[in-house]
Amino acid sequence: MNEALSAVVFLVAMLGFMAVGVPLAFALVLTGAAMAWTLDFWDTQLLAQNLVAGVDSFPLLAVPFFILAGELMNAGGISRRIIDMAQAWVGHIKGGLGFVTIGAAILMASMSGSALADTAALATILLPMMRAHGYPMHTSAGLIASGGIIAPIIPPSMPFVIYGVTTNTSISALFLSGIVPGLIMGTGLIVAWKLCLRRLDLPGQAPQPLAARLRATARAFWALLMPLIIIGGMKSGVFTPTEAAVVAAVYALVVALFVHREMNLAQLHGVLVRAAKTTAVVMFLCAGAQVASYMVTLADLPATLTGWLGPLVEHPRVLMAVMMLLLVAIGTALDLTPTILILAPVMLPIAVKAGIDPVYFGLMFVLNGAIGLITPPVGTVLNVVAGVGRLRLDQVVRGVNPFLVTYLAILALFVVFPQIVTAPLRWMH
Repeated sequence: MNEALSAVVFLVAMLGFMAVGVPLAFALVLTGAAMAWTLDFWDTQLLAQNLVAGVDSFPLLAVPFFILAGELMNAGGISRRIIDMAQAWVGHIKGGLGFVTIGAAILMASMSGSALADTAALATILLPMMRAHGYPMHTSAGLIASGGIIAPIIPPSMPFVIYGVTTNTSISALFLSGIVPGLIMGTGLIVAWKLCLRRLDLPGQAPQPLAARLRATARAFWALLMPLIIIGGMKSGVFTPTEAAVVAAVYALVVALFVHREMNLAQLHGVLVRAAKTTAVVMFLCAGAQVASYMVTLADLPATLTGWLGPLVEHPRVLMAVMMLLLVAIGTALDLTPTILILAPVMLPIAVKAGIDPVYFGLMFVLNGAIGLITPPVGTVLNVVAGVGRLRLDQVVRGVNPFLVTYLAILALFVVFPQIVTAPLRWMH
């Protein structure tokens, strides 16, 4: 069977299963099975072996531990203390709660690496405060959703772990590559929020005295120490990204139980159950994607895609722009994790052939997928904010538009000037 027919079978099977409501993990397995049948390579034992191989990876152990760390942060008061500190310092400015959201999103991103966990925590605490102070709910919800997707970019990042395992790219290098772009994303949100404030009549608040600000900062001391331990430990070579995830989870547990004392052993059971459920979803996706990925490789679809994009290999920036546009379109319908699992192994070899830095491409791939989390109609993060804030999804979509445009402009900036990503990365290495 030729490669073009293999591509047709892959697309028809995947889109068909998704269209009839088959959960994505099962759709990936069934797509792999359909390709195995048409390739005359049917073997149930081989399918089972690939399912196991999809999760049989030491680096992937970072995923459950980072998920657990995020749950412990939210349950143990770490997230709330970060927000309280930001509120103490910038809450009095006009539109101050918006700046609190951005600052808290950046700080929390440096601890959990999960867009959904960070967004849920921000929305739970800040949306009621914004509603009470007369902030328009659609704009506030859009800002919170946009702040939440900084988490996949600033280390530690679960999508970087999954991307690194899937494409055999250095996870430590991916982590370092996200620091500057993550801060640029935060800066872009500040600019966009200031522009939004021009048409909003929001009340100001009295600034808190210096003593109150220092007390809030002291209360957040253990929270602020967490990213320093994680990033510092990886940068100095004390532990690997996987070990860093374990350190983060243990640190969050100790702080929650013995320092803040906002969680007891009885509550720990619920935290572990929530983390286990989220982990099961992510890991089953990884297992299913391995089945589909094996068959994609067997059918030589990467070579087919390379043939289609071949004329652009001599023009790396044009190739990068085309691939980013393709991923933006895919991001409207597919979540970040399956996008990485399905497309990253196919697209990375083409980028490398064009001379594009693989770590830079990984950063751009994950950034594009993160933007997809706030892009309708799927927009997983949009649904989280709508659910927590009890808002209609169309309200959140309307509110997120200014920030979505800002992120797309930043993505375009990185395509035109890749040195913004690669130069700081070389310096940090």
